[in-house]
Amino acid sequence: MKVGALLTSAGINIGLCVLFWSLYSILRKQPQNVKVYFGRSVSKAGRRPLLERFVPSPSWIVSSLHCTEDEMLTTAGLDAVVFNRVLVFSIRIFSLAAILCVFGILPLNYFGQDMNHVLIPSASLETFTIGNVKERSRWLWVHCVVLYIISGVACFLLYLEYTHIARLRLLRLVQTNGNPSHFTVLVRGIPKSSHESFSSAVDSFFTKYHAPSYLSHLVVHKVGKVQKIVMGAKKAFRKFKHFKGTAVDQTCRSVTYQCCLCGVSSNSFQLLPIEEQERENPCAKDSNLDLSDEDCAAAFVFFKTRYAALIVSEILQTSNPMKWVTSLAPEPEDMYWSNLWLPYKQLWIRRIATLLGSILFMIIFLLPITFIQGLSQLETLQQRLPFLKGILKGKYMPQLVTGYLPSVILQLFLYTVPPMMMLFSTLEGPISHSERKKSACCKVLFFTIWNVFFFNVLSGSVLNQLNVLFSPKEIPMLLARAIPLQATLFTTYVLTSGWASLSSELMQLFGLIWNFVRKYILRKKDDSDLIFSFPYHTELPKVLLFGLLGFTCSVLAPLILPFLLIYFFLAYVVYRNQFINVYCTRYDTGGLYWPIAYNTTIFSIVLTQIICLGVFGLKKSPVAAGFTVPLIILTLLFNQYCRMRLLPLFRTFPAQVLIDMDRDDQQSGKMDAIYQRFHSAYCQSSDTDDIPLEGIKTSSTDEDKGSSSGESSCKEGANQPGSDLSHPTMKGLPVDRLRTAVRSLAFMIRIQRRGLSQ
Repeated sequence: MKVGALLTSAGINIGLCVLFWSLYSILRKQPQNVKVYFGRSVSKAGRRPLLERFVPSPSWIVSSLHCTEDEMLTTAGLDAVVFNRVLVFSIRIFSLAAILCVFGILPLNYFGQDMNHVLIPSASLETFTIGNVKERSRWLWVHCVVLYIISGVACFLLYLEYTHIARLRLLRLVQTNGNPSHFTVLVRGIPKSSHESFSSAVDSFFTKYHAPSYLSHLVVHKVGKVQKIVMGAKKAFRKFKHFKGTAVDQTCRSVTYQCCLCGVSSNSFQLLPIEEQERENPCAKDSNLDLSDEDCAAAFVFFKTRYAALIVSEILQTSNPMKWVTSLAPEPEDMYWSNLWLPYKQLWIRRIATLLGSILFMIIFLLPITFIQGLSQLETLQQRLPFLKGILKGKYMPQLVTGYLPSVILQLFLYTVPPMMMLFSTLEGPISHSERKKSACCKVLFFTIWNVFFFNVLSGSVLNQLNVLFSPKEIPMLLARAIPLQATLFTTYVLTSGWASLSSELMQLFGLIWNFVRKYILRKKDDSDLIFSFPYHTELPKVLLFGLLGFTCSVLAPLILPFLLIYFFLAYVVYRNQFINVYCTRYDTGGLYWPIAYNTTIFSIVLTQIICLGVFGLKKSPVAAGFTVPLIILTLLFNQYCRMRLLPLFRTFPAQVLIDMDRDDQQSGKMDAIYQRFHSAYCQSSDTDDIPLEGIKTSSTDEDKGSSSGESSCKEGANQPGSDLSHPTMKGLPVDRLRTAVRSLAFMIRIQRRGLSQ
């Protein structure tokens, strides 16, 4: 690839960034888009002047930069702080790498061979890589020294970030005092007994073996199809709950409308007299029915102290590890209830199946990668497709095809990866939303590293030498030959997938389009579907992949570093703005994304050192190669120290902190208040709670004014203080009929559970 092709790609992406960022600064000021760009908290600034609303302004950049870490921790949670610290670490290390490599290594690479250099726009990008340095060059020791500096500073910064995030994790544990999840253990794999229910089995087991600390328990119920219908009816009825005590005017006629396109009238509801309703529904007066659901082999067990819950969750309960499996329960807002109904013995089969599905998807994805590699090699493409020779003879067409088109096509295919990995993670059976998203994050990360980095490297320049993969000793040499050649593709990938994707993230194109459709086509007023949680499973792997590209190409092909550094600066501004204004934090892992980021960074550093070792061997520089081996060993020793010193803080909670918290709560008398919140916190779903169906009165019309019930309802409704809440669009709504439908479904379930037949 020529430098001109790279400049063409850079120019296109810079133009797109300027356009999108300018549009964002205008669209965020429009009142109709307030839920798109301020979904976390509705703007209270009011309407802006018309001229100001249509003039781009950088005020949002200033406000995002002024946000402190404490404010972000309070607003978006610890996971957002971890993501922000990953960006800060990347800015620091690649700023140093850009200074050292661009001003120190890049001139050595460019003048590494005795050759006639053409004008820079017409020069090949390979002349800026280490591949242009001649063998046995005395300047290769400079590359080795820079590699030492980058690796040492990276490890030092990683340790600082690790200790800082570990301190924030412990601080979050102390500040969330009274969190029910600290006292709760989730038990799965409860043995089934014919003479004993799951509730009795849980009570007898923990009373026998954990009597001093056991407090109570709550068995998980499975909600069937009929129960879900009731839940849906209750959801609809809850929309009118704020009209409690309000007189709602409705007619006695049934609602008649044309059914779809056939033109046939359909009666959706029909009012019945009160006496007939009570005769057909004997339990109509009993609005708070006990809907007994099917018990599952899982239960929440509550303990008197945090320390007791931690001990029970960590130890093995029986000699059969597949029974009475215990773990600390997720936070109530983080529960993924559907997977609690899955049998525990089935999970290992699901994990194997999802692993095989992920591998198969990765193999299928190699087809578009191979096609993209053909686009980057223009000569090979013209040989295989002769009809393209006339098209590619243009002045700018070769630069567009080789410099911009491959990365765009790759990015389009990559958009299908996160939904598939989220599906695989859901099928694995995680019990919390955060665990599901963290699992999807790891899958997307492995997928992108293999398909974007390794397969591009192995199939791009050495497509005919894949048999070397069967010899592991040749892999470092293989990577050493291939990465300098593929650095140009990675540079254009940073421009397209980095700069352009940040503009798309800032614009919220999907939210903007859906907001227009919802408001002006569907005529919806509910804005709850516009508030999303931050997609860590898509954004964190992207940032870590760019970090991998930066480390591996820093010494070998340093021309990528300025573009990469600009990306991290832009990402720092954009994502801070999104955390503050757009995304809503519903659940938090407590910083568990940091070990993923740390392990990926260590992998990137060690991989860079191994590749440089292979490059020094190819260039026949034994001194540089010999000094690289101790560097690899020192990096692995640093990693082992961090795994022993800091990683355990992310796997469990320290007993010292939990015991101190228990003593403080017992001395202050807060324990009783904490105990009372356990059952309500882990209620299976707010939608499964019985809703009191009384309180909404219906006022009669002229046709039924003679009935005493109608008169009394009208009088009571008129005397209610909340009568001013009635809205003209509420007239004619079948509130009584909806209440009757809920009662009827509840009665059907009650009869079904008792084994009666109608």
